[in-house]
Amino acid sequence: MKRFCGKIGLALALVTAMAVPALAEKTMDTDVAIIGAGTSGLAAAVQALQGGAKVIVLEKQPKVGGTGSFCEGVFAAESKIQKRIGIDVSKSFAFKLIMNYSHWKANGALAKAFVDKSAETIDWLDDLGVKIEYVGVGGFGGPLTWHVIAPGPDLVKDPRDFHCQRMINVFNKYVLDHGGKILLETPGTELISENGKVVGVVAKDKSGEKIRINAKAVVVATGGFANNKEMMKKYVKDYPDVIPVGQIGKDGDGIRMAEAVGASLEGMSTVQAYRPGLAGFHPADQMIALAVQPYFWVTPRGERYTDESSIEYWPYAGNALTRVGGTTYAIYDDATRKFAVEKGIEMPLGEWVLQGTKLTKWEDAFNKELARKRGNVFKATTIEDLAKQLGMDAAVLKASVEKMNKAAATREDTEFNKQAKFLRPVATPPFYATKLLPRHLGTLGGVKVTAEAEAVNTKGVPIPGLYAVGTDSGGMYGDSYDLLLGGGTAGYAINSGRIAAENALKYAGITK
Repeated sequence: MKRFCGKIGLALALVTAMAVPALAEKTMDTDVAIIGAGTSGLAAAVQALQGGAKVIVLEKQPKVGGTGSFCEGVFAAESKIQKRIGIDVSKSFAFKLIMNYSHWKANGALAKAFVDKSAETIDWLDDLGVKIEYVGVGGFGGPLTWHVIAPGPDLVKDPRDFHCQRMINVFNKYVLDHGGKILLETPGTELISENGKVVGVVAKDKSGEKIRINAKAVVVATGGFANNKEMMKKYVKDYPDVIPVGQIGKDGDGIRMAEAVGASLEGMSTVQAYRPGLAGFHPADQMIALAVQPYFWVTPRGERYTDESSIEYWPYAGNALTRVGGTTYAIYDDATRKFAVEKGIEMPLGEWVLQGTKLTKWEDAFNKELARKRGNVFKATTIEDLAKQLGMDAAVLKASVEKMNKAAATREDTEFNKQAKFLRPVATPPFYATKLLPRHLGTLGGVKVTAEAEAVNTKGVPIPGLYAVGTDSGGMYGDSYDLLLGGGTAGYAINSGRIAAENALKYAGITK
């Protein structure tokens, strides 16, 4: 009887095994495998293909672009367009500004390589069909380094053929037209290391099938770890709950894979601090646009804590907000509201909301949020009532308001020396308040790399066959995002991708 039951069990097991198809490992071979199809990954792919390599790009999301779809322009120094219109931003000036801003905590060799390649990259983009509309600033009134990308010729039929999305569209098409493979919904899961060298990557497609990709070199370009709450808490200790803007699926995949094969990390606490705001609100939201004008911000206690015009270089405003605990309230009166609606804003929000834009949609946006009663916006006929709604000591808030009103009347800010042109009284009811929290555009720390974008181990020795680019690499920044040179992160993404691809081809012995 036992033998009979055993045979039945064996037969059932065989039938079950035949009924459920096994997920066999699929193998692919290439010269360069790139993990991530954002700005840096696609730039690396295009450069590698131009150099004669076979390329496979892995992308976790159902479409390419990542955060690169949201940017507007890229950094360059000494580009042809800058020289043509008399903009004097030398490579030497840009390099020194980067290094001095970081107090030389940045990787000097890496920063120099990036800056030195930046102008040639604008020519490279131009040859691909990515044109520059104009050269602007990063922070309001700063050096002219921000090469804003013009709409593409397909804008009429594709409204997303605009700004950096135009560049992503061009990169994507080039890769596919020149024999490269882009595997969507196929994340890399681990690097393949043999005898201390990285020789490929394991991926998993949307059906769950495991894919082994043998490669002569691997470029990690997954875009940082902004959406990984555990990593944020581990590394960004000042304010780990900072709100990510334009970040999807940034789980630190590439960084963790590189670390697993011995890569060292650098600058993991640094984030790309953005203008304060609220979760769920678009960067162009007019309610937020008025709240982040450089007028009057107070802590939850009701005390003014900063020169609000620090929003000119918004990483500064982010740092100041983090220092006081991460919550502020922008308070303004009806005269200021009327000024913004009828005359327009004084401080632009990049290309999202231009200087002088009349906030005609402010009322709808504010009243809609007010009706939700979520504790984000408030309206009152007196400062005392506003303080009560905000849970503040009315005497403290009133004293702060009186100081601001005196500064506006005398045109002198004795607290923080703010420019007189941004001193506005809070005197005409009704009064409005908008809660603001820290936001960021991504993490800026990652794998420690050389000037050639080679990942290095804990002893500083390059790991053969492994490269890290964009926000998967660390070393470009000190403790704060640098907005002094506009287009820095997007520019670094493209240039580091190109640098990695060029050096990966040299390592692999591939010549065209």
